[in-house]
Amino acid sequence: MTIASTAKTATTSAKPRPSASKKTVKNAPIASGTGRRKSAVARVWLRKGKGTMLINGRDFNEYFTVLSANEEGRSSFERFQITEGILADVNVKGGGYTAQASAVKLGVARALLMLDETLRPELRKLGFLTVDAREKERKKPGQKGARAKFQFTKR
Repeated sequence: MTIASTAKTATTSAKPRPSASKKTVKNAPIASGTGRRKSAVARVWLRKGKGTMLINGRDFNEYFTVLSANEEGRSSFERFQITEGILADVNVKGGGYTAQASAVKLGVARALLMLDETLRPELRKLGFLTVDAREKERKKPGQKGARAKFQFTKR
């Protein structure tokens, strides 16, 4: 018995693989963007849809019940005609509702920019691409807070 007769060839047992370019994912994202504000992070995916926004799997109006946060989060999405046939799927975590709304606004603006580069001047003019980099100031030792001091007593 020879070694050649006992060895199996790799070509007979291997099955042809489908190429990755032929795969199509149903409702695949067409653009994405990330927005940050304070400790809130919003990851945004734009897909073909009904022109609505989903935040963490919930309806936008159900998630942002405070009017000011609702208006700020919606502002960059509803401002442009391009979003009529698009669903914005947003995953947001961290921070409070105001920081989350600002993060969603920035994330949607960045995703729209990825979708259509010609929107850049208008997005910039409206302030949707401006990052608000303000963070919470740290508490100082020997004080009540970042700036607040303990009350001074003379005697």
